Amino acid sequence: MLLIFFIVTLSFFENISAYFITVDAHAEECFFERAEMGTKLGLMFEISEGGFLDIDFKILGPDNNVIHKGERETSGKYTFAANANGIYTYCFSNKMSTMTPKVVMFNMDVGETRKEETKEEGDHNKLETMIKELTVSLEEVKTEQEYMSIRDRIHRSINESTNTRVVMWSFFEAIVLFTMTLGQVFYLKRFFEVRRVV
Repeated sequence: MLLIFFIVTLSFFENISAYFITVDAHAEECFFERAEMGTKLGLMFEISEGGFLDIDFKILGPDNNVIHKGERETSGKYTFAANANGIYTYCFSNKMSTMTPKVVMFNMDVGETRKEETKEEGDHNKLETMIKELTVSLEEVKTEQEYMSIRDRIHRSINESTNTRVVMWSFFEAIVLFTMTLGQVFYLKRFFEVRRVV
């Protein structure tokens, strides 16, 4: 019974691909996904490194019409149903950047194709329904964990950069204070010197 449950669970898992890519300055990277009409497609992305952590992106349908477009976004999550059979294109553009490459983490989610129900398929088993709901919940948890992992990396990087700047600024302040102290001692020493007139 446990083996059957495991096999049925695996059969309902969606195809999810997680990628890390580097988009160079003045460049655009595109990825393609074939889908049938009615299939649920999704894109979740997060900029983890580079510049102001922003990027342009667009999603194109099989007819090259823009389904969704975003400019200078740090992160995003977009889900839609395929309106035609064909290849859907996801593009990340860093053309607005003059010299900074961007590191992008993204997931392309492909759901199951909607099937027309027959009378026999209309009577769904409760176990199958529960497994489907559990699968969707697990995929949402997985996506959220990946998102939180990226956010953790970004915040750690920002904290380390801030700590380095604070240390450098403190070192600079110490040098300035030491120099001013020496200058004041030298000035006061000269001020109180007794000059002999010959």
